[in-house]
Amino acid sequence: MAIKRDIRYINRDFSTLRDQLINYSKTYFPNTYNDFTPASPGMMFMEMAAYIGDVLSFYVDNQFQETFIQYARQTQNLYDLAYLLGYKPKATNAATTLLDIYQQVPATTLASQKVPDYSYALQIPANTTITSTLNGNLNFLMTEKVDFSISSSLDPTEVTVYETAGNLPTYFLLKKTRKAISATVKSTSFSFSSPVPFDSRTITDDNIIGILDITDSVTGDKWHEVDYLAQDAIYESISNSNPNDPNYTQDPDVSNLLRIKQVQNRFATRLLNRTNLQIQFGSGNPYDTTEEIIPNPDNVGLGLPYGENKLTTAYAPTNFIFTNTYGIAPSNTTLVVRYLVGGGVESNAQANSLQNINTTGVSFVNFNIGDTNLANQIFGTLLVTNPVAASGGSDGDDINELRQNSLGSFQSQLRNVTFDDYVVRVLSLPAQYGTVSKVYAEKPKASSTSFNTVDLYVLSYNNTKKLTTASDALKRNINTYLSQYKMISDSIGIKDAFIINIGINFEIITLPGANSDEVMLKCILALQNEFNIDRWQINQPIILKNIFTLLDQIQGVQTVKTIQITNKVDSNLGYSDFAYDITAATDNNVIYPSLDPMIFEIKYPNTDIQGRIVSF
Repeated sequence: MAIKRDIRYINRDFSTLRDQLINYSKTYFPNTYNDFTPASPGMMFMEMAAYIGDVLSFYVDNQFQETFIQYARQTQNLYDLAYLLGYKPKATNAATTLLDIYQQVPATTLASQKVPDYSYALQIPANTTITSTLNGNLNFLMTEKVDFSISSSLDPTEVTVYETAGNLPTYFLLKKTRKAISATVKSTSFSFSSPVPFDSRTITDDNIIGILDITDSVTGDKWHEVDYLAQDAIYESISNSNPNDPNYTQDPDVSNLLRIKQVQNRFATRLLNRTNLQIQFGSGNPYDTTEEIIPNPDNVGLGLPYGENKLTTAYAPTNFIFTNTYGIAPSNTTLVVRYLVGGGVESNAQANSLQNINTTGVSFVNFNIGDTNLANQIFGTLLVTNPVAASGGSDGDDINELRQNSLGSFQSQLRNVTFDDYVVRVLSLPAQYGTVSKVYAEKPKASSTSFNTVDLYVLSYNNTKKLTTASDALKRNINTYLSQYKMISDSIGIKDAFIINIGINFEIITLPGANSDEVMLKCILALQNEFNIDRWQINQPIILKNIFTLLDQIQGVQTVKTIQITNKVDSNLGYSDFAYDITAATDNNVIYPSLDPMIFEIKYPNTDIQGRIVSF
């Protein structure tokens, strides 16, 4: 029969393990071995056992520690844990800036007036390189195409007179503004033979920003980057210029339409470390097609094992089909990969230092220009500069940043759960899909509607930065954009918020000896700044006490006698058609918004704010 012995499992270091072995021998083998001097053979074996136990304990503790991102220290483990939590580490951060692009065009006569001759307008392709005049190795990429012949509220072309003959202009100066990032385009290629499930390739380089595009050199097909291979839908941008498109709309503020497209040719990327970017492809056969399946009650959940019960299945908002292909694997082809490198602290270029533009892809919009000499002259007038210094360039994530960013990403989960999530997500809609200026989210007021319905009230800007209702094209783009982020049970309604135009009439008493005109001007400027539309949100009340305090603080104002808020209603004068009872909405010196979401706006600050200086 085995003897029950006292064995302890909490001793983990060399000293306690050795002492426990000595005590164990003395307790259970008192007559067998009793020489515990440091030079004895028995102590040698005990210390060797304690040494092995100490080393094994260290490795167990270390491996356990490396499973928690808060305590992990090995770079590879930190990268793996970051991806596990949904965060994509950065090897570098690219600097960004705004570029002003100029060109001259000759004047032409139209209806007895001198106007720019846009037949000499230039177009610059996207990803054109601009180099610093101070550092020839510092490159920036213009992220969007430039076409000087097009002007809209979203992409205005500023026109000024550059040269005159007498009183008539002979040349005009055109100006566009574009964003640029500190990056250089590099290229590599990878060959594939027979398809290999989850095949991967690795790019090794310094300061890798990301993949620009991947193209099949045989078929010319594009491969699309996704966050993970199970994601089969991507956003696709379509120019809003085709009248035959059923979604086409004549809206100058929406240059592109947004739609979701399911793709087979997809890949995912992950940084293995600061210098190695892995590209992984799908596992499916190139001849297996899944994106043609349209979800309906007969095939929702297709691919689920034992698909009788779908009550507890988690569905993505745009993907009701389950497949184990995860995209296709490339085969019998060569893929050309263009990727971006750059960034870092040194990429924060000084103002007016980005002036050397690569004109390789620059061309005239009109290819049939007869005057070659004038065309060459105009081509030579192309200028680029950055009026403000580039910013944002920094090194990649260090250990602490990697930890904190990963934890933050895990908390957000890229899903819209709260009303604030919806507001932020709508405001992040890229500008080419429409300008969203104001957003407000709430539950539907009708009690009969679904509990999971979210009403989004939106407004847009017109070309003079005045509030206007959002177009149908903009609303469709918002709905498409949100479909990838909303909860599957949420139903979204996109509505117009009401615009209430107001005016302000105030009376002040100035201090003796104060310059009345100067004091009045300061008061009007202060109110214009206070009611700047950028500072106001939907359903924000007007607190009259704050306005009194604002005017009281103006130098030269002795006291504020009266402040009156008036409602401006007249569509013929450019005001909103919606009237609002300001008096009835005022309670305890606060003007409250209506139950239906609305926003107060001073349409014409130069005329709708009027003041008067009075005496006691």
